[in-house]
Amino acid sequence: MKIDAATRAVIAHTAPIKPKTFNDMEEAARAMKEQDSRRDSIFRQSMEAQKHASELLEKKFQEALKKAKETPDTGRPIRDFDLD
Repeated sequence: MKIDAATRAVIAHTAPIKPKTFNDMEEAARAMKEQDSRRDSIFRQSMEAQKHASELLEKKFQEALKKAKETPDTGRPIRDFDLD
């Protein structure tokens, strides 16, 4: 990088050399296959979670309903403003 002292502006610049990501095409192809299999695995896990999501939500709702029936309703909560 060259900078002009008088104007303090960049006169010339060369970008740093980026190292190669892969040494050969076989390694790149192998990495892509691994990435594809990882993506498919994550997708399958997501699909399984979505299949059972409604059952899980129903169980959570039933538990919250049971808890609400067990605890008595005390009316409106007292706020700090009400105490003044």
